[in-house]
Amino acid sequence: MHRVLDAAGISGLTLLSLDDVAAFDEAPETGATFEENALAKARDAYRATGLPSVADDSGLEVAALNGMPGVLSARWSGVPGDAAEKDRANTALLLAQLEDVPESRRNAAFVSACALVSAAGEVVVRGEWPGTIVRKPRGDGGFGYDPVFLPTGSDRTAAELSPAEKDAVSHRGRALTQLVPALRELAG
Repeated sequence: MHRVLDAAGISGLTLLSLDDVAAFDEAPETGATFEENALAKARDAYRATGLPSVADDSGLEVAALNGMPGVLSARWSGVPGDAAEKDRANTALLLAQLEDVPESRRNAAFVSACALVSAAGEVVVRGEWPGTIVRKPRGDGGFGYDPVFLPTGSDRTAAELSPAEKDAVSHRGRALTQLVPALRELAG
């Protein structure tokens, strides 16, 4: 978020994370879309803090799987454990489900919905990062499905990109950039 504000030349906003405010209850993510979940999280934060709040919900949509894992991306495999264990299990399940799918049908997109809730109202935007799913994980960077996601026009998976390269083209970066006009209004 800092990079987006800096790139847009927006000043006058102080960014806080969840660690900077008193803990509050968040409703479970039960939305059928990334947009519904992002908006619910931003509403919870705004109600609890009274501060303008931005929240994100993101994941991977695979065309051959009718858009799944979608909003279930983080818990696709149902395997409990730490983030790394879940990531490995989710990726293994995804690759198993796509094992017999030809390259021409392995299209996917990382999706991020970002919601801003403030006294001025609610804004929800969506950013997508198109690509395909490769057959074997490559790269050590990133997290989640990054090692099997090959962005359109790239010969490197998301896990093989530097953080700066990924930020410049990612779904989350694209969504946050769309929030710039509303953030500029908040900054006055």
